[in-house]
Parts: sequence; structure tokens; C-alpha cells
Amino acid sequence: MAQGAGKGLGGSTLINGMIYVRGQPQDYDGWAQAGCRGWSFDDVLPFFRRIEDYDGPANDLRAHGGLLPLSTVALRPGIGEAFIRAAEKAGYARNPDYNGESQDGFGYYQVNQRGGRRVSAAEAYLKPAMKRQNLSVRTGAHVLSVDLDGKRAAGVTARIGDAKLRFKARAEVILAAGAAQTPQLLELSGIGNPGILQNLGVPVAHALPGVGENYIDHFCTRMNWRVKQPVTLNEQTRGVKLAMSVAQYAATRRGILTLGTDLIHGFVQTREGLEGPVVQYFFMHASYANAAERVLDRMPGMTIGVMQLRPQSRGVIHAVSPEPFVAPSNRPNFLAEEEDRRVIVEGMKIARHIVEQAPMDVFRDMEMNPGPNCCTDADWLDFARSNGQTIYHICGTCRMGTDEKAVADPTLKLRGIGGLRIVDASIMPKMVSGNIQAAVFIIAEKAADMILADAAR
Repeated sequence: MAQGAGKGLGGSTLINGMIYVRGQPQDYDGWAQAGCRGWSFDDVLPFFRRIEDYDGPANDLRAHGGLLPLSTVALRPGIGEAFIRAAEKAGYARNPDYNGESQDGFGYYQVNQRGGRRVSAAEAYLKPAMKRQNLSVRTGAHVLSVDLDGKRAAGVTARIGDAKLRFKARAEVILAAGAAQTPQLLELSGIGNPGILQNLGVPVAHALPGVGENYIDHFCTRMNWRVKQPVTLNEQTRGVKLAMSVAQYAATRRGILTLGTDLIHGFVQTREGLEGPVVQYFFMHASYANAAERVLDRMPGMTIGVMQLRPQSRGVIHAVSPEPFVAPSNRPNFLAEEEDRRVIVEGMKIARHIVEQAPMDVFRDMEMNPGPNCCTDADWLDFARSNGQTIYHICGTCRMGTDEKAVADPTLKLRGIGGLRIVDASIMPKMVSGNIQAAVFIIAEKAADMILADAAR
């Protein structure tokens, strides 16, 4: 299981920040233009509308009544409102629905919650289906391989406790192990680059050189400031104040315990002439003393995460052992491309400019990271390289397409192997403009329609 992945029913929707971002229409149009017919924004919009139960106004783009409840963050702290006003002062619009007509601007995030509580994929989809006679759920299982009968998937072998069990497929195998484990599982099943399989000592069952390639992920830097007033989560999550927040949540399902990882969004263009935003911001009235350990400062602080939306850099992820419990090796190659370096530097500069606006004067004390001595582009880039990290949006490692390096075709079927379909973030040919869970939901919905259509035929 990859680091940062959810290990229960519902997968990473059990542990993620709950932030729901569709991306931009041109993301999906780009998929279609690259050969993935049926995946343009017009094609996937009905699936977005199908899954969503949005708490805002319904219109041609947004809908009510889906299985996944979406709520706009209800908390409105004064420091958050000041940050949005500062962004407006710097020339950026307030945008109440970044999943609507336009992504540009600043406002409060939308999260998959109902009544202040997380709603995971399992809660939304699996729980209502548990009484079906044709559904059996086995937990505590680790899939070891996809079993092949010639050039067709016949089932899977899994370890459950001390037992190794084989599950046979009557129709097809749906592989949804995620962008880290799916390529590893294919390679351990003999599907992938022959050279890599030979190095593993795994017999080649089917050559697919694209398995594990096209690794894409979002790279995020975090800038933070000391705050003048005791109005941040740093002090609100300690002692008596924390006890009061727990009591408030228990009684009303409101307050700071309803928050995901971030409060306020920002989507900006770094220069004129762009089709849409290229940087996403994550504002939270909190700061870490130790970001790696997620330990909050004791003094008041605030943080802005800065993320390039559509990175150009590509990495790889491959199995390093025929033993399925050994994690694969990944090389994301963050900031390998000049465009990625330029965008992340400009994004951090804009974040500093926003915080320096007058509406933040009453809250802003001093910039802690990267600090006032960070002035040149080289300084900014050094800070990004030293302090930035993944935010676990891995995708693309078994991308769909029609070329020879594609792993799946646009119906998500593995190229050259019958009865095997991939339904997870690994099939994404390019990154979407934002957190990827919304895109994964519609991939699953569209896959379900294709699976049912094939079954009917």
C-alpha cells in the first residue's frame, strides 16, 4: 500500500482533505484531443451532475440529488474574510463556485460532507448497496496478482490472513488499486515493460511498455506567517478551547472540527494570455511547527499552500521486487521542467503580494517561511525544492490512449488483454486542474456505464 493511501473501504476518500475540485473544461477536452474520445468536458459533465448533491444553486453545470453531498465550507473566520478581501485588493475576483462557470478567483472550498461529517466513497456508494444479493465484500485482502488465461484476465489471487485465495471472474476483472499499486500489480502479473519484468524475475505475459510511466503528481510548497491575534487553529486546538470545540461539534456539527485540510481556495493566472488558472492556493489559519509531522505551532500562524495545477514534469513508478508486499519505487521528478519551476516561483510571489495587501494588516505579523530574505527567483526556487512535497495526487501511471505507450484504451480496457479494465487515477493521460478526487469519481461513474453496456451486449 502506497504511503498516504487509505487502507479501508472507501480508499483515500477516508483520509483526504475532502476538497472537491472538478478542474477546468479544457483539462478533459485535452484528454479527448489526445485520442481519448468520449472524455471531453461535454462528455463528462453529465457524470459530474449525476454524482453531485451540491448545496448551492442548481443550474446547467451544477445539480442536486446525487449520491455525493457537496457543501461549501461554512466557517467564516475574520482572518479568512480578510484574506479574500486582500486577494480582491490585489486584483483577483471573489468566486463562490469554482466548479461552475469559471475557476478563477478566491472563496471557500467545497467538500464532500453532509451535516459537518465526511462522506467517503464507501459511505456514498457502497453502504447503500451492501444488501444486494450479488455483492460480496471481503476485507483484509491483499491482491497478489491478476491471473491470466492466455491473453485474457481469468481472475485474481489474493492473500486474506494466512490463506491465499483465487477469485475467478465470470465477466471481467476491474482493477482499481490506485496509481501506485495498479502498475505494480500489473508488473507482478507479467504485464509491462519486458526489461523491467526480466529484472524482477517475472515472466513476460504481455508487453506493455507504458505501465508505470507518465507518473504525474501535484507538488505543493507552503508559505506561512506569524499572526498578531490569537484567532488561528494553532491556539484553538489546545486545552479548554479544544474541549469547547469538541462540545460544539457534538451538539451542532459545526465549528473547527468540520474543517478539511484547507479553508479558502484561490485559482490564479500568473501572466496574461493564459486560458485559465495555472496555480491553486490553499489558505488555512494555522501553521505547522513541523510540517512533516503535522504538529501545529504554539503561536498564532497562517499558511498558504502553493500548487501548480498542470505540471509538465513526468516521473515513473515500478515494482522493485516480485514480492507484492514490497512497495514500488517512485521517481516523481518534481520541477524537472522549466515551465514548472517558473510557475511555482510566480505563484509564491503572488501569494506574498496578496498577504501584503491592506486588509491583512490587522492580522499579518511576519513572514516565517520563506521569510523576507527570499527575494530572487533563485531564492524562491531553492525554497520550493527544499520545502515542497507531494500532496498525494498521483495519477497517469497506466494512462489511457490510442498510441503504443498507452496502457488502456478509452473504454479503460487494458490494451491486448481481454476481460481486464482499469478504473482509477492511473488512467488519466494528463493532470486535471486541482485535487483529483472529483475526476476519479467521474472516471468510476463513466466506467460503470461502459461496463453495464458491455454486459448488456
